[in-house]
Amino acid sequence: MGAIWNSIQIVYAALAVIPILPFAIVLFGYGAIVQNRKKALIMAMDVSTVFFILCAAALFNLLFKSSFGLYGILLVMILAGGLLGNAQFRKRGSVDVKRVFRAIWRLSFFATTALYLVFMLIMMSKLIFTVA
Repeated sequence: MGAIWNSIQIVYAALAVIPILPFAIVLFGYGAIVQNRKKALIMAMDVSTVFFILCAAALFNLLFKSSFGLYGILLVMILAGGLLGNAQFRKRGSVDVKRVFRAIWRLSFFATTALYLVFMLIMMSKLIFTVA
């Protein structure tokens, strides 16, 4: 049982460190099953958002030596959901929660991907230019 748990931890660690891997796996795997590239792309974005959020939060914590990374990302997502829900309520008179959640989830994919790339570049340059 311990060997199975260790292998699951290793696989999750690899997927969490490189969040592009789950994106590619879902994109090509689901795309081969469904034969629809648009649905495969959307599914890959939805699945890999979790990995990008966790990885961007961990890089934030490492860079700024704090533990606010995940809480900050979740706070921004909640605030954006509130603002988007308010805008939808003013325009239509009601809030479609599922649609707001889906919009925030997909916007957070793009935002956390950008954060991941920026933080990774900063970490790489910090490692390269730091003299041991």
